[in-house]
Amino acid sequence: MSGPRIFCIANQKGGVGKTTTTVNLAAGLALIQQRVLVVDLDPQGNATMGSGVDKRTLEDSVYDVLLESASIAEVRRPSPKGGYDVLGANRELAGAEIELVKLERREKRLREALAACAADYDFVLIDCPPSLSLLTLNGLCAAHGVIVPMQCEYFALEGLSDLVNTIKQVHANLNRDLEIIGLLRVMFDPRITLQQQVSEQLKSHFGDKVFETVIPRNVRLAEAPSYGQPGVVFDPASKGAQAFVEFANEMVRRLGPKAEA
Repeated sequence: MSGPRIFCIANQKGGVGKTTTTVNLAAGLALIQQRVLVVDLDPQGNATMGSGVDKRTLEDSVYDVLLESASIAEVRRPSPKGGYDVLGANRELAGAEIELVKLERREKRLREALAACAADYDFVLIDCPPSLSLLTLNGLCAAHGVIVPMQCEYFALEGLSDLVNTIKQVHANLNRDLEIIGLLRVMFDPRITLQQQVSEQLKSHFGDKVFETVIPRNVRLAEAPSYGQPGVVFDPASKGAQAFVEFANEMVRRLGPKAEA
């Protein structure tokens, strides 16, 4: 497979650390010399802001790319501290949902736009909104795989079965490449017995689809976005930052030589 590895960071449950995972994995991959693009598909624009790009001053955004009035090369911005590029989003993107409905190839727009800049990147990470919308569908149609950040909590497994069904449907109807790459345990606190139990359940059920790296609950990761930086850059010595660099290395190892090419 030539071109970049394209991954959606997705979970239909909100508040599970999708954006934290996207920007910190991007920064971790950049630290190990990978060329990375973050695509923010969430109208809240949190991945944009968390990368140090002000969504309020964006002249063009992913919205313009989806409506084909601009290319990714024209719209992307460098993350000032993260070492990767950002295809930013803002509230305007909420309107794209309605406008896309009536357009041709509506779920393939992002995929086609990414093909035009394929030579520029080793990895593309797509931060999806929590709902299953046309925006999320554009992400899933463009991706080779899905990384699922999960908290080890009681309802986590319930939400996961919905996501697995969605991925199966997209795989069957729209994107034969799509698969779950792995489940990432985030905000993990080993002192909580229930989290340990859910973690074990995940491993027995999904086997090697569960990443070895575990991201601990970490205050510095939570503080970093308000400074417009990924936690990996904001406090490299923190346990959370170190875990994400470890995760970036695990991704590259897991994917084999192509990712290092």
